Amino acid sequence: MKTTITRLARAQLSSRPACRLAPKACSRPFSSTPAASSGLRELLSVSEEVTDAVATNKPVVALESTIYTHGILGNDLAKEHLELVRSHGGIPAIIAIVDGRPKVGVSYEEILRMIEDKGTVKASRRDIAYLVGMGLNGRKIHGGTTIAGTMLLAKAAGIRVFGTGGLGGVHRGGENSMDVSADLTELGRTRVAVIGSGCKGFLDIPRTLEFLETQGCLVSTFADGREGKVDFPAFWARDSGIKSPTTVYTEKEAASMIYAQEKLGIESGMFFANPISEEHGVPAPEMQVVIEQAVREATEKGFTGSNNTPYILGRLRELTSEKTVVANKALVHSNIIRATKVSVELSRLLSPSSNQSGSSPSMHQPALVSPRPTEVKAKSAPAVTQTSNILVAGSVAVDLSCDYSSPKSGEMAPQSHVSNPSRISQSIGGVGRNVAVAAHLASGGSGVQFCSMVGKDVAGQTVLTSLETVGLDTSSIMKLDQQAYPEGRTAQYVAVNDGNKDLVLAMADMNIFSKNSFADHWRSTVAASKPKWMVVDGNWAPPDIRHWIRAGEESGAQVAFEPVSAEKSKGLFCPERGLPRLNLYPETSISLASPNTYELAAMHAAAKDNGYFEPMHWFEVIDAFGMRGARDRFVHLTSAELTDAGVPIQTIQLLPYIPTILTKLGSKGVLMTAILVKDDPRLRDRDEEEFILTRSPPTHPVVGGVYMRLFPPVETVKEIVSVNGVGDTFLGVMISGLAQGGRVDKLVDVAQRGAVLTLKSAESVSPDLGSLTREVQNASKR
Repeated sequence: MKTTITRLARAQLSSRPACRLAPKACSRPFSSTPAASSGLRELLSVSEEVTDAVATNKPVVALESTIYTHGILGNDLAKEHLELVRSHGGIPAIIAIVDGRPKVGVSYEEILRMIEDKGTVKASRRDIAYLVGMGLNGRKIHGGTTIAGTMLLAKAAGIRVFGTGGLGGVHRGGENSMDVSADLTELGRTRVAVIGSGCKGFLDIPRTLEFLETQGCLVSTFADGREGKVDFPAFWARDSGIKSPTTVYTEKEAASMIYAQEKLGIESGMFFANPISEEHGVPAPEMQVVIEQAVREATEKGFTGSNNTPYILGRLRELTSEKTVVANKALVHSNIIRATKVSVELSRLLSPSSNQSGSSPSMHQPALVSPRPTEVKAKSAPAVTQTSNILVAGSVAVDLSCDYSSPKSGEMAPQSHVSNPSRISQSIGGVGRNVAVAAHLASGGSGVQFCSMVGKDVAGQTVLTSLETVGLDTSSIMKLDQQAYPEGRTAQYVAVNDGNKDLVLAMADMNIFSKNSFADHWRSTVAASKPKWMVVDGNWAPPDIRHWIRAGEESGAQVAFEPVSAEKSKGLFCPERGLPRLNLYPETSISLASPNTYELAAMHAAAKDNGYFEPMHWFEVIDAFGMRGARDRFVHLTSAELTDAGVPIQTIQLLPYIPTILTKLGSKGVLMTAILVKDDPRLRDRDEEEFILTRSPPTHPVVGGVYMRLFPPVETVKEIVSVNGVGDTFLGVMISGLAQGGRVDKLVDVAQRGAVLTLKSAESVSPDLGSLTREVQNASKR
């Protein structure tokens, strides 16, 4: 019997055309031929997030779709798996045939649509051309991909690691029925590493392993705390009684094997068996009894071929009182986590900072090569660490200042409709860039990750070179090709000034931020970075501002919002329909904001106009402040001028959404308004008594009171060089201290000192901010 199965496997191998070329020409590189590449560009759809991640060797994990479309584990399973991969630092890529088109990076909504469509079929390798061909003729059929189908499309997209439940195998009696899963032959010809819990116990496990050996597929089982030779798992049971060909002890070892397989040009797949946990596994003896009964019944009732496995699975579910279902869900969960960890380790091996010799691009080029955004790897910038203390998501732009220089004495205004003589200077700016550079310098040159976008143009290269010069890592900056993204030009701002350097006319092109959205990409970036603090500036389109904030929430980061301008500040309080909602205190989505008075007024007006002051929860938080006749206190703590302008009350009414607001008052200092938690020590500190605006009732469970303090300017600057970037510098220094564990009120003065340095500098961020590093550290310890 063993010989029959072995011959079957060898016959399949021998049916391939013999290769009589030199070894180099005989190898099968990862990239496809030009014809195949062109065909896949036309037929295969790969999400932008996955395309970008593959191009930059980020940890991508392929997920099959049959488990969702034809499984019994619930309609929310896909959503759980997507979140599971992201929470462990990976980028998920569900693979399926959607509307007759193969797709890599299928959304949860698309999976739900496939589940609801009763015409959705299973799609293995043999079925893909049929489904796609029918789709080309207008008959759009959904297909949930099996392991074989998923491997085929994963490799076409350039994905190396695939997490699933369990492997198909040789069925009992397969030496006569020839019932051998297509998963096994796919592992013999498609270089993708599959992580699963062995194969189901009702299959012929010895013959399955023999078949895989003949196919040239590496099989290795995770020791999972055990020593020596371990059993190949039997899906629901940790042990099968059959020893695994090899044992692997860590995810790093598995990643190294994948790396070696690729470098050696071995084109067969790899299977890493991950045994079910002892907690969720069904003991092998118990499982074997019910398996024998289910198999016997299937044979007696004539369930063979494609009907065999579904019948047996259904009976096992009944005979074990749902134990197999619970075990199934648990093992898939564990396998996906293991696959993500392996992918993360492999990503490290493939990164430029790895001690390995590096990955050959020609061996990894995915078949899909249509232009997509890519991350730019800066030559002189340090490699991205797995985590960052601070992540800044915002704009970067080339600023051109054109100062009119009249050839005639006394003529100060440029002339219309003609070319004017001028002095033109170029600098790199953008609110996000300024905040990131300030935080970078104040933190001593480490721990800051900047996420932004530039075009694949001269201006974009200028931006990247400038950021590299100040030592800021540029690996999280997306570079857009304008052919694929018409609004993908690097942001630019052009100011035309008269002879007195007063603005006459300005032109701004920030469409790269308002017209291009990559929410899933940025979400995975934040999940991998796991920052303590995240800054989001208002240059993004309102929906993207919300997606950034939600990404920060999901990763456990505290989020600060920099409004940018009065107009753009409104984007935070836009109409919420269809967007992630802003949470109210005590579980706020945003921890801090730093508007000036104009931006504060615009934010307040937008919040009022769009119904943010109407929810009952908002009223409950406001009531907890105990605001009764507060005007006199406002005047006492701030000034009559600020009170009459409505600044204090505007901050109070926004506190339920933003519990700490730092209103920048220019030469008058900074107004801090904050909610104090019930046990905040400032409520009992006599030195802080004068800044306690109100105290909440002692019975309130979370709110202790409201803190309002006007910080005077630390210095009066008589000779201001430039006001550009002053507020951004203030926030950058502040965030640097907060990421080091500091408290806002203890950091305001040092942040103001940073702003003063920029006031005295021609640069948008003073290069001397590094002189404040020790002071920031000391203030953070107070």
